[in-house]
Amino acid sequence: MAMRLGRTDDVIEETHEINVTPFIDVMLVLLIIFMVAAPLATVDIAVDLPASTAEPQPRPDKPIYLTVKADLSLAIGDDPVPRDTLAQALDTATRSHKDERIFLRSDRAVPYGDVMEVMNALRNAGYLKIALVGLEIRDAK
Repeated sequence: MAMRLGRTDDVIEETHEINVTPFIDVMLVLLIIFMVAAPLATVDIAVDLPASTAEPQPRPDKPIYLTVKADLSLAIGDDPVPRDTLAQALDTATRSHKDERIFLRSDRAVPYGDVMEVMNALRNAGYLKIALVGLEIRDAK
């Protein structure tokens, strides 16, 4: 003889709750991915920049950095560029948009005349919007 214990109706009750555990798991995985990827998005060329007290300007989403290293070699972003192919490399980096701003960084040890030669090369290539990059000094008040 068989007996049924408990309820006698076979109706399953619906629950109206959202299971947020998978959502939290996905958010934690995304957080870890962004925490690992963020340091990799910075420029890794060591340059000893001079300091500036000027008011900082807003930075574009994808700035194009042209770096003059202490040994007078050039780099666009992280890629080294020979001086004779600077115009072609800038055209590639900017997709031939001559009105895009070029951020010029130079090591403190680079003579002023060499920085001016690079700026003249930029002007000859048609890039007239040049921003000089320096370290920011905050006054302790």
